[in-house]
Amino acid sequence: MAYADGRFIAGDLSFRCALGKGGVISAVDKREGDGASPIGNWPIRNVYYRPDRVKRPQTRLNCIPLRAHDGWCHAPTDPLYNRPVTLPYPAAHEKLWRVDHVYNVICELGFNDDPILPGHGSAIFMHLARVNYEPTEGCVALAEADLLAVLKVCTPDTVVEILG
Repeated sequence: MAYADGRFIAGDLSFRCALGKGGVISAVDKREGDGASPIGNWPIRNVYYRPDRVKRPQTRLNCIPLRAHDGWCHAPTDPLYNRPVTLPYPAAHEKLWRVDHVYNVICELGFNDDPILPGHGSAIFMHLARVNYEPTEGCVALAEADLLAVLKVCTPDTVVEILG
């Protein structure tokens, strides 16, 4: 569970985390670019990792090595909105292969993906926090060791709950 006050709890584990710079918001009110983390229960769809920087995380979840041309579409009118894309890509997107460390490990959270509602938010991930736990663009961020500890106890049925 990720709490708005910056705590992440998974069973007996408790860690500091960062959430969206726009605070937390009801999932029905979430909009693209608002910087808010959506309140609710979100399954972990996939775990992506930078194989040139980190080993494959120890987890029972599906792990996918990132490639330099991986991206994620955040253009609400594009047919691949809130989906992975191959770069270069003509619509608005973010690069998953970043210079900084925050996407060395990315957990794709199942927000706005069944069905996809254009403009209601995309790329809600659980990823690595910056050193000073700066707020995210709407994701959940943990220190690398903490995220890896959480992934060790995750199963395909694990959900991440964001609470207000």
